[in-house]
Amino acid sequence: MNIILNQNKICAIIPFYNEKKTIAEVINRTLNFVDTVIAVDDGSTDNSSGYVQVKKNIILLKHRSNEGKGSALNTGFKTSIENNFRFTITLDADLQHPPEEIPKFIDALKEYDIVIGNRLSDLSDMPIQRILSNKISSVLLSLKTGQKIIDSQCGFRGFRTKILENILPHFQGYEAESEILIKAARKKYTTGFVSIPTVYGNEKSKIRGTQLFFEFIKTLFI
Repeated sequence: MNIILNQNKICAIIPFYNEKKTIAEVINRTLNFVDTVIAVDDGSTDNSSGYVQVKKNIILLKHRSNEGKGSALNTGFKTSIENNFRFTITLDADLQHPPEEIPKFIDALKEYDIVIGNRLSDLSDMPIQRILSNKISSVLLSLKTGQKIIDSQCGFRGFRTKILENILPHFQGYEAESEILIKAARKKYTTGFVSIPTVYGNEKSKIRGTQLFFEFIKTLFI
């Protein structure tokens, strides 16, 4: 892989699994706000990668099988570290994270080490089971880390790339996103939040609130 070595530039990591309907749009919209997109295909079986146009500012990485979101993030993080980006943004490939919100994260990263999207200022479009699991997990994670965590389950995040090597997740599933925050708190890294809209379409979610919550519980024992 060619090393980009752009210390002041910004990348976005987009992990995806069977998102052929949306992946191209998410990448194209994201490129309006970052220098490079790192798209990580986590073993898709619907030829999602075929909809990713690899070029100078788009890096496509592939897992042979579906390993989980944490594993996909790890693959993307390591590539961001290797290429020495200043900031790293993570967002989902299903259009639930509007790329147009990225400037908020970039601005907040001038003050914080990690910035998390907060969807809880408007709960009108969030399924009730996701509200409950999110609120409970956010309270428990706040107690675990000693920091106020408002929206623990939001994967729309920003990082100062220089800290990523110290907080790479061990878990391979969605619980990795909580693990990252626990490791960051232990390193005394600062965490901020920016408000983002809650977007849920008619598509069938790949996860359920109860599943996510029980996966999260494992992180409380690390």
